[in-house]
Amino acid sequence: MLIMELAIILLASKIAGDISVRMGQPSVLGKLLIGIVLGPSVLGLVNDTDVLREISQIGVILLMFIAGLETDLDEFKRTGKASGIVGASGVIIPLSLGYGAGIVMGMSMLESVFLGLLLSATSVSISVQALKEMGKLKSKEGATILGAAVIDDILVIVALAFVMSMAGGDVNLGMVLLKKIVFFAVIIVLTWKLVPWVLKKFAPFKVSESIISAALIICFFFAYFAEMAGVAAIIGAYIAGIGVSVTKYKHEVFEKVETISYSIFVPVFFTSIGVTAQFSGIGDHIGMIVLLSVLAIVTKLFGCAIGAKAAGFAWRNSMGIGAAMVSRGEVALIIAAIGLEAGLLAQDMFAVIVAVVLVTTIVTPPMMKLFFKEVKENKKEAETA
Repeated sequence: MLIMELAIILLASKIAGDISVRMGQPSVLGKLLIGIVLGPSVLGLVNDTDVLREISQIGVILLMFIAGLETDLDEFKRTGKASGIVGASGVIIPLSLGYGAGIVMGMSMLESVFLGLLLSATSVSISVQALKEMGKLKSKEGATILGAAVIDDILVIVALAFVMSMAGGDVNLGMVLLKKIVFFAVIIVLTWKLVPWVLKKFAPFKVSESIISAALIICFFFAYFAEMAGVAAIIGAYIAGIGVSVTKYKHEVFEKVETISYSIFVPVFFTSIGVTAQFSGIGDHIGMIVLLSVLAIVTKLFGCAIGAKAAGFAWRNSMGIGAAMVSRGEVALIIAAIGLEAGLLAQDMFAVIVAVVLVTTIVTPPMMKLFFKEVKENKKEAETA
């Protein structure tokens, strides 16, 4: 059954992606939407199984690894301050307004804070693909978005640990902070010293594709290490990609890993997001879904855009950066599952949050296309004037 499901996913995602591009949208939008059509909610041709989720997880890890490989490290360093401002403003504004929305809806103070944290989360795995398709991944805006996502992730995880400790969970805030500090200290040293050494040692091996295997070992190890430290696996994969990008093996690794990823794993990741959509029982909560979706989109869009503007970007570029940070993705789903288990999120509200996450994920690519397209058109007009 899995083999047939993979064949269906690959066929449908490629066709849907092509149609999306022909309609002037990023291909990822078509892949997300076709997942909904293929899934249990519509046709039921593909089911949300554990195996499919694992393949999808590999897909998002490889996608962020490729993003790291394509990162201009010098540009990344130059945008450090801008990333910090965008990441911070992209947490503060959604957290504040999300907390206010929770209070208005009659939630307790702690539940309201948790809702604000959910709205503060960001997952740029979808945005990375849209940036690649628009040729913006290596730009100043692209570097700022990726840097801001790392900072966003750190802030939200630390805040989550604080909330869980207040909720009576067995969480030591000091230990959580220490784990994050140790993680980044160790990962920087490993990226600097270990990555080049491993690739160099694997290069002479008398087996096929030893360098590619070494790069993937580094990628998966970094992703696992990040997850064990309480940081998203995609952050570890992204840092691994940066580590490989500064070696002489960058181009060889990029070309072959991209081929492996986009032939099977990445399409499965994009499509599986739609497959996991569950629409049964949410009819009674349409109003709340709409309101929270609007709140999620607006707070992240303008929160990050204000930060980008404060960092010196033009308004159109700032709105493009804000749009790229709107998708909540798997990061928000993980936080929501933690909240459900801890009693900070009711079962009905969990279903609402899943729907909101899906909405933010679907609207992100076309919004990015809109703002970055307008930026490009404005530049062309200025050049021809």
